[in-house]
Amino acid sequence: MDVNAAVAAAAAIAGVLTGVIAALAFRWSEREQKRPTRTSLHTDPVLPPGVDTVLSVLRSSAVVLDEADAVVKASSAAYALGLVRGGKLAVEPMLQMARDTRRDGEIRQVELDLPRRGNGRGEALAVSARVAPLGSRLVLLLVEDLTEARRIEAVRRDFVANVSHELKTPVGALSLLSEAVMDASDDPEAVERFAGRMQIEATRLTNLVQELIDLSRVQNDDPLDDAEPVRVDELVAEAIDRCRHAAGTKQITMAAGGTADLHVRGNRGQLAAALGNLVENAVNYSPARTRVGIAARRVAAPGGDLIEIAVTDQGIGISEKDRERVFERFYRVDPARSRATGGTGLGLAIVKHVVASHGGEVTVWSAEGQGSTFTLRLPEAGLARDRAQQRSDRSGLSDETERSSSTPASPHSPPTSPYETFPAPEVLP
Repeated sequence: MDVNAAVAAAAAIAGVLTGVIAALAFRWSEREQKRPTRTSLHTDPVLPPGVDTVLSVLRSSAVVLDEADAVVKASSAAYALGLVRGGKLAVEPMLQMARDTRRDGEIRQVELDLPRRGNGRGEALAVSARVAPLGSRLVLLLVEDLTEARRIEAVRRDFVANVSHELKTPVGALSLLSEAVMDASDDPEAVERFAGRMQIEATRLTNLVQELIDLSRVQNDDPLDDAEPVRVDELVAEAIDRCRHAAGTKQITMAAGGTADLHVRGNRGQLAAALGNLVENAVNYSPARTRVGIAARRVAAPGGDLIEIAVTDQGIGISEKDRERVFERFYRVDPARSRATGGTGLGLAIVKHVVASHGGEVTVWSAEGQGSTFTLRLPEAGLARDRAQQRSDRSGLSDETERSSSTPASPHSPPTSPYETFPAPEVLP
């Protein structure tokens, strides 16, 4: 009996323990099911209605963060800028802004300079970041790329500063000369001399204003809206006529050659101005009793035939460091000579814009003491608009970093022009 009672007691105790263990296991299982897991913390919260649609049409880069700083949604532009990497916001200042906004609900905005993706070299990305709460759990980050706007603003500031400086020179000279005329009113010879100087400065001022107008026009107008076929022979003849007097004064021989009956399509006035500027520069920077040549030909190219017009001189030449900047506004290789010839420093900038807007390019070969060859490459008539549109889509014609797009050649390499260089300067009878 005692043995049976002990067995029954042991069985009862075991049953109670089993029930307690089962109850504890059930409670623990329920608690684990209700406890948020690491995976559940990172499941994508539901965006408020309509937010997804709005973010998809924004021009700004958009990133939505949850309470754990995980990226709920990011636009393709955000990935392209390198803002999001591995599902996380990769820019620490923006991440800190998001945390602060999540904490106090305040909207924050800041401008930052970010390194470019890859090797980090080159110009930094300028961005404007704005963070705002989105509901009770999410934070919205909007990032605007300001790099291009900053570049254009820098170009504008430089342009205004250069224009102001260039205008002050002739205006100041006219003011001083007018005072000199008043003081020398009783000296006819002095008045005549000062009046002549005033005419020179007035002409320089007029030329500067006109070239500023021309530069503004070629930047803002589409020359192919009213394009027409233009004979290259006529452009060359017009450029020679424009500089005939200046060349005759210096006894410079002007020669034209190459293939006849070539045509390009575009704005006749702008093309004539561009080629005229090149020929005028060649005459101004050439010694007396030398030659300036203009030659044209057709060359085959993958996208269609090109018309090349080369202007070659036997002038002072351009150094390698200057060749990289000759197409910048107001840049002068020889400031003293530019003042003597009345140059404004805008002629080659106008050439660059005209040729680019016609779907072509301008290149330069030069060696100090040997002369220079400027070559215009334009699509043959019929291909001009297609090439201009392709170039515009590829690089944008607001261009105005003002660095030459051409690759300067070594001063020891042969001219890139297809035409033979002219012989050494001759002494003309």
